Formats: sequence, C-alpha cells, structure tokens
Amino acid sequence: MTRRLVSLAIGVLPVAFLCFSALFPVLALLQAGWSTAVAGLLSDPAIQWRLFWSAAQALLTCMVVLLLGIPVGWFMARHEFAGRSMLLRVMMLPFVLPTLVAGMGILALFGSGGLAGSTLEETPWLLLYGNVFYNLPLVLRAGIEGFGRVPETSLMAARTLGASRFAAFWRIEWPLARPWFLAALCMVFLYCFSGFGLALLLGGYRYATVEVEIYRMVAYELNLGDASVLAMAAMGGALLVALVHGRLEKSGARPISGKPAPRVPVRSLAGRLMGVGVMLILMVFLLAPLLAVLWRAVASDAWSVWLEEDTRLALFNTFRFTLFTLTGVLLIGVCHALAARHTVLLRGFALLPVVISPVCVAFGLLLLYPSLSASLVVLVSGYVLLAYPFVARGLSASLDSLPAQLPNASRSLGAGPLATFYRVVLPLVAPSLRRGLAFAAATAVGEFAVTLFLSRPEWLTLSTLIYQRLGRAGQSNIAAASCLSGGLLLAALLAFILIEWPDHGKENRA
Repeated sequence: MTRRLVSLAIGVLPVAFLCFSALFPVLALLQAGWSTAVAGLLSDPAIQWRLFWSAAQALLTCMVVLLLGIPVGWFMARHEFAGRSMLLRVMMLPFVLPTLVAGMGILALFGSGGLAGSTLEETPWLLLYGNVFYNLPLVLRAGIEGFGRVPETSLMAARTLGASRFAAFWRIEWPLARPWFLAALCMVFLYCFSGFGLALLLGGYRYATVEVEIYRMVAYELNLGDASVLAMAAMGGALLVALVHGRLEKSGARPISGKPAPRVPVRSLAGRLMGVGVMLILMVFLLAPLLAVLWRAVASDAWSVWLEEDTRLALFNTFRFTLFTLTGVLLIGVCHALAARHTVLLRGFALLPVVISPVCVAFGLLLLYPSLSASLVVLVSGYVLLAYPFVARGLSASLDSLPAQLPNASRSLGAGPLATFYRVVLPLVAPSLRRGLAFAAATAVGEFAVTLFLSRPEWLTLSTLIYQRLGRAGQSNIAAASCLSGGLLLAALLAFILIEWPDHGKENRA
C-alpha cells in the first residue's frame, strides 16, 4: 500500500505537466471551436480537399511502406549476412533526423536542379517519397520483430506436411507478424496525417495537409476559430487511430510458444538476388536523401554562413533549448515511468503527445496562455511534451521486464527505496534511459512546428533559420540552407552514435 501511494505521489508531476501542456490546451481548442460554424467550415471544398488529401497521403504511404516492408523485413529476419547488425542501426537514422533536413535531402534529389535529373515539385509524389523515407524504418523494424518471433517448430511442421515456402509464409509467418505490421502502420498513419515539417516544405500549396492549413490560418490570417475546428477534426481522427494502435500493440505483445526460427546464411542464387533487391530498396528510399544532403553541403561554397551572427545565435538557442528539454524530459519521463507501473491510465497517457500533433500543441498553448505566448517556459514545455514519451515508454518497458527479486533482495538487505533505485534499478534500465534521452535530444534539435508558433525573433534555432533561408530568393540562400542542413545532419549523426555506439558489436536480436 505504501509503495502504491509513493508511486501515485510521484505521478503527480507528470499528470500536472500533461494537464498544463496537453489536456488544458486541447480543451481551449474545443472551446474555441464550438464558437465557429463547424458545418459551414467543413462544407468548404478547399477544407474538404485538405482533409481528404491528409488522409489519402497517409493511407498511400501506409500501402507503399507495407509493400516494401514485408519482403525486406522477412529477408532480414530470416537471413544472416555480413553487415546485418550495422544495417539495422543505419535503418534507424531517419528517426533522429530533423524533418527539415529530410526535406532538404529530398529537394536535393527531386527538386529544381536535383541530383536525380527530374523534378517532382508541385506533384504529390514529392511528399509521398518524403513520407516513405521517414516512416519505412518503423515498418521494417516491426517486420523484423514480427517475423523474428515465428516459432521454428511451426515452420518445420508446415514444411514436413508438404507446404511450399510461400504456403508456409502465408499460413504461418504472415498471421504471426501481421499484428506487428498493423500496429506500425497505425503509427505511420499518425505521423503522416499529423505531419507538419515535411508537408510544409514538400507539399506546396496544392498538396498541403491539414496541419499546414492550421498554421496558415493562425500565422497569416489570425483565423483562430476555423483553425480550432480543423485542429479538433485532426485530433479526433488521430485519436481513433491511436486507439486501434493500442489494441494491435497489445495483441502483438503476446508471448510465443517455442524457440524462434534461426537466421540462415545467404547461399542460394535466389537469396542473393533478394539481398541485392533489399539493398536497392534501402539505398533508394533511406540512404539517397542523406547522401544528397551531404553532397549539397560539401559542394556548396556558402560555408561562411556558420560564421554569421544569426547562425551563432541559432546554435546557442538550439543548444540551450535542447539542454532545457533534456532536463525536463529526464525529470518527467522517469516519474511517469515509475508511477505508470501501478497506474494503467497513466501508462496510456504516454501516447497523448503522439495523438496531439506539434501544430495542435503549439496552437493550444497559444490559445490557453496568450500572455505567456512569448514565454520561454511555454516554449520549452512544448519541446518536453513532444520528447518525453521516448523516455517514459522505453523506461516503462524496461521496468516491466526487471526481475522483481532484485529490488526485493536489495530492500531485504536494508537498502531504502532511493538506494535501491540508484544502485540496483538504475544500472539495469540505463540503456533504455540513454536511448530515450538521445531520441529526445534529436527531437529537440530538429523541432520546428512549436518553434514557429511560440518563438520570438531572438529565439532563432537552426531549424527555423533553415526555413527562413529557404523562404528568401536567391541561389546563395539555398546554398546557405544546404550548409546548415549538413550541420544539422551531423548533429543527428552524433545523436545516432549516442544511441547505438554502446551496443556496437553486439548482435541486434530484433
């Protein structure tokens, strides 16, 4: 009983933070939306197109990443080859890449004068390619995890009974991996439907999403009522998908019976040809934009932009905002994870920042706290809200898998709760905590939507500076934006090293 009370007391901090930065702003959006003629706005053909396109591009992205993710995930789950462990790590790189840097890489490939030799600007394919680049790793990881959990005995029994390889896949492997894919596709839909940075940079006016339209209504028209209605509609759709995701994630987490099928070396000609196809998919959809960013940055002659006063200010602000964010993420994320062990409702609240898009977060904070709209506290709160689920969810999973006898033995030897946590629990969950903080740092470095809404001119960051350069005419500004994007990419690579380097050389079991 005492432990439960302590956990509830610890949970007061994350609950208060969620109320301040998420729940109350959402209520402010609802209140503002009720004062607007909802039916009249949603019957506007332009708004209907925004809603339709937002859902359509998310669904199309889900279809593409599923078609690519099934064969690539199956191949990597079933085969052992040189460089597999490193390839698994490289696949995670888009997760730590700021959206503006990803957009710059895609424009360097398929924009005007792009390296690919053909432009996709003012077409829907530019945004769809960006969505695939950003979300394919999520589906690949789910596929590797799902196919990697198929019991060896089930496959052997199917082959013994005369089933072909395709029949074994369709009747044994795919049903077991399907919940993992579906859960990942729900997250892909959420990220694409609520995406802002890529849609703003790649969608243009014709193919802008609902989130971009909300930003335009607030920033250029000061139309808060209509923007509130659109934000409500976007959050309602995202909430439904998040509920489906929670159910699918639970079904995918069921334990398997039997030892997973082992990976086999690639020896046959068919296996080698499939391996070449896998490498081509990863090169075209994952590595090409990264290499394009580096190429444009190296080939540019605008490196002096790093010596300009605006750049120095952006570097300073990016560093300090990231430091403030990590401090808040560490405090709130750890408290959330500890309290969520005994409170199912609080565990579910960790998904709240995923359901509420960055634009809705910033807009809600702007409506609820107008007097604090230029306050550093509100800005950092938006950063922390978007970043702390990486710590809270990862740490919760590690605490769930922690053997209960270890902290019990520590307490039976006379150690208090704080000593037990510091000497026993913390060393065991440190890898998850480190990964969560690294992802949170990458989120803070590349955060864009919250900064556009809530920042002041003197709070310029690297991401907003790149956007400003792209909005100015002249080749010199494009070259400067390319150099700045290369610097942000290097920062993302540093975060990537912090995430993966301590595990270097150990085989990834996923």
